[in-house]
Amino acid sequence: QVQLVESGGGLVQSGGSLRLSCVASRDIFSIGAMGWYRRAPGGPRELVAAISSGGTTKYADFVKGRFTISRDNAKNTVYLQMMNLKPEDTAVYYCNASPTRYDLWGQGTQVTVSS
Repeated sequence: QVQLVESGGGLVQSGGSLRLSCVASRDIFSIGAMGWYRRAPGGPRELVAAISSGGTTKYADFVKGRFTISRDNAKNTVYLQMMNLKPEDTAVYYCNASPTRYDLWGQGTQVTVSS
């Protein structure tokens, strides 16, 4: 069974940057497309960005131009570089397959952006 562990979250001021990492216990290439998702307090979980096995990316409109998703299949790791962070980006961030698999949800990593 594959496990995903997210890290890299923290407290940052508005306009700041963070880089999230998602390390898989097994080969992520076999999983296929991967995505980053987030859940703000009281809100639904939503897709932030996704990347195919070959590196094709897509982004939610609210992060276009600010976030970059990437993957290193050799390291079984998916990254989310976040720049120009805004208070509304405050959420718990998770990685999972795209589309999601119920068995891959991890604990997530908290991102808090202060104004």
